[in-house]
Amino acid sequence: MIIITLFISLLAYIAFAHLHIIETAKKATPKNLPYLIVLGAKVNGEEMSLSLLYRAETALTYLTDNPSTKVVVTGGKGPGEDITEAEALNRFFREKGIDESRILIEDQSTSTYENMKFTKDLFEIEEAVIVSNDFHLYRAISLADNIGIKGYPLAAETPSAVKAYNYLREYLAVLKMYILGT
Repeated sequence: MIIITLFISLLAYIAFAHLHIIETAKKATPKNLPYLIVLGAKVNGEEMSLSLLYRAETALTYLTDNPSTKVVVTGGKGPGEDITEAEALNRFFREKGIDESRILIEDQSTSTYENMKFTKDLFEIEEAVIVSNDFHLYRAISLADNIGIKGYPLAAETPSAVKAYNYLREYLAVLKMYILGT
């Protein structure tokens, strides 16, 4: 009986988290907000992973359509990365013609919570569009709201090859957020 109850509870939690993830990714994004935050993701040496590239391309469309918006590129340097995630994004935007005066850099974070906290501390941002892959936006927006940034989601596609893994990992990360607040 206990095993059945635990299994049903697990399924109910996954359904709950999945619904919030999907609903957040579908929300409309307001135009002309002063800031857009691009959350970091894996860099292989100096090359963006497909997840990070999708985030960068999605953000570039917003920046092109909203020329007064500044972009905050985030992410420190992890294992296997020769440059920070923020630097990979910075290079991408500069190569695509975004003036460096529109690019703000947060390059110390190692988690989604730190992306938001360090961005808030460095730039005193109160409202921003937040760009990440669709599976990640519910938690990112929740964490932003918790530290005082009114966040609006802008969903980048999740690469098919990592979709199942990222969703499973995110269900655990959302649970951690509920328990620890980070």
